[in-house]
Amino acid sequence: MLTVDFTRFPLAPGDRVLDLGCGAGRHAFECYRRGARVVALDRNGEEIREVAKWFAAMKEAGEAPAGATAVAMEGDALALPFPDESFDVVIISEVMEHIPDDKGVLAEMVRVLKPGGRIAVTVPRYGPEKICWALSDAYHEVEGGHIRIYKADELLRKMREAGLRPYGTHHAHALHSPYWWLKCAFGVDNDKALPVRAYHKLLVWDIMKKPLVTRVAEQALNPLIGKSFVAYATKPHLPRSAATGEAAAP
Repeated sequence: MLTVDFTRFPLAPGDRVLDLGCGAGRHAFECYRRGARVVALDRNGEEIREVAKWFAAMKEAGEAPAGATAVAMEGDALALPFPDESFDVVIISEVMEHIPDDKGVLAEMVRVLKPGGRIAVTVPRYGPEKICWALSDAYHEVEGGHIRIYKADELLRKMREAGLRPYGTHHAHALHSPYWWLKCAFGVDNDKALPVRAYHKLLVWDIMKKPLVTRVAEQALNPLIGKSFVAYATKPHLPRSAATGEAAAP
C-alpha cells in the first residue's frame, strides 16, 4: 500500500533514492522495482533486518531490473551518514509526526538532496487525525507515538523555510480513516471487536484484489477523509553567483 503517488512523483532508473524512516520498506521496495539505487534507513534495527531480507528476496526473484541496487541500514534522521547532495530523491512517509525536531529532519533531508532533486513528505491529515486523538489517548500517548498533528499549510510552510519548493499535494487512504476511528473507539489494542475485525477484512480484500468499486470510492473520498496528506517538492538550483560564492551582478 503506497502513500506516494509515483505518477505525480516521477522516478527514473538509476536515481539514487533515500527512503528515510522506511519502516517495513513499502516505498523502498517500489523504488527498487522501478530501477532506482535505494537506501532504506530507519532507527529500528529489527525492521531494517527484515527490509534487507526482502531486498535479497526481490533480487533473487528477479523483481528489480539490471542496475538497480538496494541497501538497508540503521541510522538517525537528524544526523544522516551521507555527504551533501548525495540523493536524487528523498521520501519520508508517516515519520515527521513522530520527531520533536521536525525542522532538523527537514534540514538534513535538504542537505543530502541534490539541487533539482525531488522530495515526498507524507503525514497524517489534520481532520482524521484529530478524530483519532479525540477518541483515544492511547492512540498517540505511547513511546514513539505521534506528538503533533500537521495542518497542510503548516507543513508546506516548514518545507519552504527549509529551502524546498512545493509543487503538488493530495490526500490518500480515505478507506483507512474509518478503520482507525473504529480502533480508537473500541481500543487501539482491541483487535477482537467485531466492527474492527469486519472492517479489517474489507481493507485486506481491497489491498489484495484492488476492486474497481473501492478504487472509485477511495478516489471520491480522499479529498474529504483521506488519512494521509502528501506533499511533493523540489530543491531549487542555486543561482550561479551563490553557488560559486561570487557577488550577484547589480
